[in-house]
This record gives sequence, structure tokens and C-alpha cells, in this order.
Amino acid sequence: VQVVESGGGLVQPGGSLRLSCAASGSIFSIYAMDWYRQAPGKQRDLVATITSNGTTNYADSVKDRFTISRDNAKNTMYLQMNSLKFEDTAVYFCHIRITKVGPNFWGQGTQVTVSS
Repeated sequence: VQVVESGGGLVQPGGSLRLSCAASGSIFSIYAMDWYRQAPGKQRDLVATITSNGTTNYADSVKDRFTISRDNAKNTMYLQMNSLKFEDTAVYFCHIRITKVGPNFWGQGTQVTVSS
């Protein structure tokens, strides 16, 4: 199984970016897909989660600014990030859970930098 993120980049405060995560390989279905982020010197934190039935959950710090979505047919997940802040700067990682008890897979991460 391969997990590949894309869409990161440099954006000004208040701007928007859309991240994508594509999972490929021997996958019949994916129970849940998550976005994590890790800023320099900090731990990796959960940003948002979406399950196979579309249930979503967000960290308080991104609620009302970020929107997670997925295309089950394509095993692809997205993160629409609006009203970006300096503190959103981090490497964003895609994490997939094939079932509730695993196996789990990580992507290599994509850098998001919010700077003026």
C-alpha cells in the first residue's frame, strides 16, 4: 500500500490550500482516513478524520476553517484549508486505517508554510 500526499506549498495568512492524499495498492476499502500535522520541534497532532460513511471530526484549532472529504471510489482524501494562519505551518501527513484495528499506513508528508 502506498500513500501519497500533494498540494502543499507557501501561502499568505488568510489564504487557502487544498491537500490531497491518494492511497494505492491492494486496498478493498478504507475504514478511516486522517490528516495529521507536525510543526518543527512539536509532536504530530491529529487535524481531521473522516470515516468510510462520511463521519468527520476536527481539532478545535481548525474547526470552521478546514474541511475534510474523501472519494471512496478513488481511495482519495482531501483537506480544504481556508483562512490559514501562521500557526498552521507544518508538515501535513496522511494516515489511513484499513480497518478499526489496522493495518495503518502513513504518507511521506507535504509541507505547508503560511508566511507573509
